[in-house]
Amino acid sequence: MSSLPEDLPLPPPAAPLAAGEVALVGTGPGDPELLTVRALRLMQQADVILYDNLVSPAIMALLGDAAQRIYVGKERSRHTMRQEAINELMVDLARAGHRVVRLKGGDPFIFGRGGEEIETLSAHGIRFQVVPGVTAAAGVAAYAGIPLTHRDYAHSCLLVTGHLRDGTMNLDWPALARPGQTLVCYMGFQGLPELCAKLVEHGLPGATPAAIVQQGTQPGQRVVTGTLETLAQRAAQARLAPPTLIIVGDVVRLREKLAWFEQAGRAPAGAPAGTPDPADS
Repeated sequence: MSSLPEDLPLPPPAAPLAAGEVALVGTGPGDPELLTVRALRLMQQADVILYDNLVSPAIMALLGDAAQRIYVGKERSRHTMRQEAINELMVDLARAGHRVVRLKGGDPFIFGRGGEEIETLSAHGIRFQVVPGVTAAAGVAAYAGIPLTHRDYAHSCLLVTGHLRDGTMNLDWPALARPGQTLVCYMGFQGLPELCAKLVEHGLPGATPAAIVQQGTQPGQRVVTGTLETLAQRAAQARLAPPTLIIVGDVVRLREKLAWFEQAGRAPAGAPAGTPDPADS
């Protein structure tokens, strides 16, 4: 799963990346085979690549050899470059005539700050395009064997981020705690105990099934399941670390039957040993 087939048949190419143009490219959750054809083409046409920490090594290996690579990743409490500086750098590189690809994990417009970046490009008259990627909610849940919607369990799916601009987890808890939906939380690892406690406080049963997935879609994928009452403790026992995705709702009950990624030997089983939770049955 580290490379694409050399004989992969591709459709006729669209217009190539132009000098002075910026492409915001979503790379998906990590598996390089989830890249779009257009993403791969632009990655290999760029003169300069600005990439985040969530772009997997397997995807980085597919970049054009001649491209200059600039790491602009941001992790909790450790930013290589401020967002404003990244925006300015894209403008400067484009004005210098470079073909620029801004490479992002997941999808640029789903908690990827892509909207902020193209606002800056638009304000400076820089030509740009956006290439969507498989967002983590869809890709990671699929590889974990957890359908985000299911006629018997969830009629809707709600995506939220656990890390707001002011550093808090001040979310619309009553909306998040409604029954009959699946909740997916990005960037919520540090706030997992608070997330679970707040959902119970606002009406979800403590026995509501929940899961946390580390390095979803990649060979190191690990999945820990439990309930709102037990998930935080189980994640700590398993010594999980970001990047992770949290999924809350009755659809998590299906994972035991549908965990195809581990069953096919593509990733190790991730749940720690212990007394089974209702979510495991």
